[in-house]
Amino acid sequence: MADKKTYYITTAIAYTSGKPHIGNTYEAILADAIARYKRKQGYDVFYMTGTDEHGQKIEEKAAAAGVTPQQFVDGVADTIKGIWDLVGTSYDKFIRTTDPEHCAQVAKIFRKFYEQGDIYKSEYVGMYCTPCESFWTESQLVEGKCPDCGREVKPAKEEAYFFKMGKYADRLIEHIEKHPEFIQPVSRKNEMMNNFLKKGLQDLCVSRTSFKWGIPVDFDDRHVVYVWLDALNNYITGLGYDADGNHGENYKKYWPADLHLIGKDILRFHTIYWPIFLMAMGEPLPKQIFGHPWLLQGEGKMSKSKGNVIYADDLARLFGVDAVRYFVLHEMPFDNDGQITWELVCERFNTELANVLGNLVSRTIAMMNKYFGGKVVKSQKANEEAPDEEFKATVSATAKKVEEKMEGLRVADAISEIFNSLRRANKYIDETMPWALAKDESKAGRLNDVLYNLTDTILTCASLLESFMPETSAKIYAAFGVQAKSLEECASFGCAEEYTANPVPALFQRLDFKALEPEIEKIAAAQKASVKAAEPTPAAVAEPQKEAAPKKAEISFEDFEKVELRVGEIIACEAVPKSSKLLKETVKFGDEVRTIVSGIAKHYKPEEMVGKKVVFVTNLAPRKICGITSEGMILAAEDENGTLSLCVSDKADLLSGANCG
Repeated sequence: MADKKTYYITTAIAYTSGKPHIGNTYEAILADAIARYKRKQGYDVFYMTGTDEHGQKIEEKAAAAGVTPQQFVDGVADTIKGIWDLVGTSYDKFIRTTDPEHCAQVAKIFRKFYEQGDIYKSEYVGMYCTPCESFWTESQLVEGKCPDCGREVKPAKEEAYFFKMGKYADRLIEHIEKHPEFIQPVSRKNEMMNNFLKKGLQDLCVSRTSFKWGIPVDFDDRHVVYVWLDALNNYITGLGYDADGNHGENYKKYWPADLHLIGKDILRFHTIYWPIFLMAMGEPLPKQIFGHPWLLQGEGKMSKSKGNVIYADDLARLFGVDAVRYFVLHEMPFDNDGQITWELVCERFNTELANVLGNLVSRTIAMMNKYFGGKVVKSQKANEEAPDEEFKATVSATAKKVEEKMEGLRVADAISEIFNSLRRANKYIDETMPWALAKDESKAGRLNDVLYNLTDTILTCASLLESFMPETSAKIYAAFGVQAKSLEECASFGCAEEYTANPVPALFQRLDFKALEPEIEKIAAAQKASVKAAEPTPAAVAEPQKEAAPKKAEISFEDFEKVELRVGEIIACEAVPKSSKLLKETVKFGDEVRTIVSGIAKHYKPEEMVGKKVVFVTNLAPRKICGITSEGMILAAEDENGTLSLCVSDKADLLSGANCG
């Protein structure tokens, strides 16, 4: 018997600064769905996840909590692992960067780099972002803040070791150009190539002396290994990599990784730093790195202070684990940020899970029990009628469609294909009208065949859904007393000679969102209270004052001259779906027409905008906002009361497209 093909998949390891929200948890669920599907395809899968536990931020949080850093990360790591277990992730290893074997190998890797001339000692002078654990030069800052997270940065100056990134940059560029699948989606690859690699790489700071919570540099005890050289190596140390060449069996078996699944915000570290480290070690590069989009709460990031953070355990308590898995896997676009709200989860629960899937299973089982005592037998060709051939072909084609989508990591589309078949099955009930067939004894054979066809479809879909909603699929198998179909069986119709069914509770009972709202309000209130409790108590409380808007840095006239201002006529305007603040304007500048997205919906209605001649910035680089490419920016100003006013032309006869100077 030939050995199985291997498949090694990893998530980014979660930082142990606090409890992960549903956006963080999405990645673990996504990796799990891919791992489960690969196992169903027959692969020998190794799925690794875990926690990143060193750094200045951890040291500071532990001190604030009055515990040691190790005690702090032990508690958070247990929380993270508990959530990963709650949502059903089938990982093969949960690595922690405080694991002794990981620490020992990182120290050896650091020494190896130093001895072969890849690392040198110098001094860092620049700006430092503690939340991101990142150093920046003044020119890299955006409005004086961290370009990654937008938070405040602090001046930093300290002795450090640096890695010579430029030594391997050309080799990495060549690898990416020869392997177009290496960075996915393609937009992420273009971003890394154009914004970083082709502009030239600065040497990377790989040690710190300003804190102690890290892996010590064994030949220079003032230094600890900096976060990225520490954390990224988990992907090989967790398999048994040894810097001396005495690798464990798992490393020999599974490396190079088939897929590193990460958030788009840490793409640079995984597609530039990590491959360069591997090149310096003389090890093969991973086959693919996929930077998935973010899951946002409404229109922005989640914030505990706003009380809008959504956690997987709260969602699971209200909707069930598989409903949570279904939502995050199905609602996240391939290349754009997705959105989650409590109301949207409830809506999808009712329309998709209760109506499409749950109702189909309940109706089919009820009719099998009512008309045939719970048992139907394989269809006979003689009883086939008009819808059957097309219906069976649709269902049988689903497995291939799912496979194609999963090969491209389009998980949401794969689930959609399965639900298309479930919807087709519901339509098949309406077409065949089993209740009418039951009234005519001569139609008993036809009624049996209809119910058999429905049952076979349900079990095909349940078997394909197993990677995404394992608990639900298991319940369906139990209801019919069968095992899961193989992917080969899913691609054909009528593999079983007969099916039996017993009455079972509904898979998904419809929910009333209004009945859930009190519980959701309690969750938000508890979040705000926990943030309030963590705030330092002031010695005296001053009278509240309205906070003045921060002034921006002074610019030169030469800076202002770079901005192109033009008057454009808004010829159409509409609200952006699923957004309460965005409008999409179609703007005419002379003979040119552009699409521009503006965050002004709370101040202006779409119909108010049509016909206005407004000043726009027209030489901004295009950017995608909620999936729409915006080709400029509308000019508006806010007064002290928060009222927004557009910069509208006061010349009634001014031609659209005129320059403002």
